Amino acid sequence: MPEAMFIDLDASHPIFHSFFEINRLDIIPQAYLAGQPIFRGVFEDNDPTKRMQIMVNYNTDISQFWEWSGTGLRPIDDTNEAYKLGVNYVVYGLTQ
Repeated sequence: MPEAMFIDLDASHPIFHSFFEINRLDIIPQAYLAGQPIFRGVFEDNDPTKRMQIMVNYNTDISQFWEWSGTGLRPIDDTNEAYKLGVNYVVYGLTQ
C-alpha cells in the first residue's frame, strides 16, 4: 500500500459509535509518556467515505490497559474505556 495516507479521525467517525458511544478521544492516555492520544485510519483509495483498512492508535497504549486490567495497576475507568474501544473495533470490522 505505498500510496496509503494516514487520515486523522475525530470522535464523529462511525468506528467510535459501532457499539459503545465514544464521544471524545482524549481517553486512555499513554501510561508513561504524556501527550494527546491520536487515532488515524487508512481508507480504501485514500477516501474517508470508503472502507477503513487500517486503524492506528498513537500516543496511547490500549492493549496495556487490557493486559493489566485485573491487577489494579491502571485506573478502572480508563480500563473500561480501553475495552469499549476494542469492542467497537471488532464490531466495526465485522459489520463493514
